[in-house]
Amino acid sequence: MTGPDPVSLWHRLADASVLLDGFHALKHAVRFGADVPVAVAVDRGAALALAEELAPDVRATLDALLTQVPESVYASLVPRPHPTAVAALAVRPSRAAHLERLAHTPRTAPVVVLDHPRNLGNAGAVIRLAAGFGATGVVTTGTLDPWHPTVVRAGAGLHFATAVERLTVAELPPGPVFALDPEGDDIRGVKLPDDAVLAFGSERSGLSPELRARAGHLVALPMRPQVSSYNLATSVAMTLYHWSLGGA
Repeated sequence: MTGPDPVSLWHRLADASVLLDGFHALKHAVRFGADVPVAVAVDRGAALALAEELAPDVRATLDALLTQVPESVYASLVPRPHPTAVAALAVRPSRAAHLERLAHTPRTAPVVVLDHPRNLGNAGAVIRLAAGFGATGVVTTGTLDPWHPTVVRAGAGLHFATAVERLTVAELPPGPVFALDPEGDDIRGVKLPDDAVLAFGSERSGLSPELRARAGHLVALPMRPQVSSYNLATSVAMTLYHWSLGGA
């Protein structure tokens, strides 16, 4: 890599950048157009071989980006070393651009809302799911930062494939709100429109009063009696799959 020393550049940019923790996070971020000013690997050759095997479409870009550093240096740059020993920093996408994308109508895919989520890993798994289904975006309410490094790691860098923002309930994008609730109508009899806002409460406390008041429709996933709940990411996956089928 030409230009500034990558370690010095890392320390200068780290506080304001998105940490891409591991090969797959870097691969997805590059694939979906992230601006990546610095990337490091303990074994550059192994990382490029992995790219050749799993992501040949981004190999040339990674070849230009990656700088090999000693393992001790790599470990000093990340809070929790990844098995692939690859890390990078990316520029966080513009909030204004994300808000415009979320607000644009008509939409061709729903927006997923996580109402006061608590688990960073679950939030990342939902973002990964949403990206896979082509959802317009993922919105969180409450205090959890959806761009926290642990969320980005769990999302495998797919934050860059969809619009991810934290909003208040009052700021949610337009569209009919379908909120998941055990007392709602069986989702198998409900058609979810492309412009739906699909809201999911936390596993512990469910929907907040503000989100429940905003919802125009309460829907429930089929569940065996005496089973208390599904994992959040599982609930989102089932709901997006039902939407993708296109019928009631």
